[in-house]
Amino acid sequence: MSDAKTGRNILLLGLVSLLNDISSEIIQPVLPLFIASLGGGTLAVGLVGGFSEGLPSLIKLFSGCWSDRMGRRKPLVVGGYALSALGKILLAAAESWLAVFLAKSLERCGKGLRSGPRDAMISESVAPGGRGRGFGLHRAMDSTGAVIGSLLAYSLWQMGLSYSSIFLVAGVLALLALLPFAKVKESYSAPKCEYSWRLSDIPPDLGRFLAIACLFALGNFSYMFFILRAQGVFSGAEATASALLLYALFNSTYALLALPAGIWSDRIGRKRILALGYALFALTALGFSLVKSPAGLIILFALYGLVYALV
Repeated sequence: MSDAKTGRNILLLGLVSLLNDISSEIIQPVLPLFIASLGGGTLAVGLVGGFSEGLPSLIKLFSGCWSDRMGRRKPLVVGGYALSALGKILLAAAESWLAVFLAKSLERCGKGLRSGPRDAMISESVAPGGRGRGFGLHRAMDSTGAVIGSLLAYSLWQMGLSYSSIFLVAGVLALLALLPFAKVKESYSAPKCEYSWRLSDIPPDLGRFLAIACLFALGNFSYMFFILRAQGVFSGAEATASALLLYALFNSTYALLALPAGIWSDRIGRKRILALGYALFALTALGFSLVKSPAGLIILFALYGLVYALV
């Protein structure tokens, strides 16, 4: 594949990610409020949030290998984005928290299906020496989409749109994100092959990292509880709008600090950065349980963005 085509692939995949992330981040801060409005309590919020985080990780284990065995990446990537778009549109029709759970699970299945093959497409679209730049551009567009999406969520709420209307806007944007794929060229053509995998194949250092990451995942919980906590601290008509604006602060902080955090990790080591991130998350979570003022919430949502940048 020529340099011009590989560069175009990276830009097109970045545009897909930008539009899709705008769509996703319109939904993210609104979703816990929608669940609460349907009568879903903390258990419902926890189930939706937990499956939203765990399901994509489980599917990623198989989607990358599946694309290797197919000798194709693009069908799984397009299918994953399309599945996510369908899930977002179905959210607009949800009339119970269980329907939200099913629609959101479908949307996150799409994320798990596409993530591995998409990253492989990015890697295969650039020369080995340019992969850092390729992934960096993709991550930058992804982060930009997250900031725009969270600000749009606040704006749409302030315009008086209903939950269903907001979800439909997000669904339309997710469908538009599919259009750039018409010009994406696939370069992967490896033969189909079989794979075997055993726990004993995992290097010791990776095994220790996975054990620590799993321990953190067990103690982690959904951002949705932070949104609901923020809404509870504020009062009156601006309670919901303020919570949405704080979520935009979280995304903006993450986008601004992700690159400096990466550079810092190169200097002092990734283990120290991860340890700092995990410790800060524990302090942030404790802070959310105690906070009673808007000023405290501003600090905590900014810290939460820093945590995401570090880990």
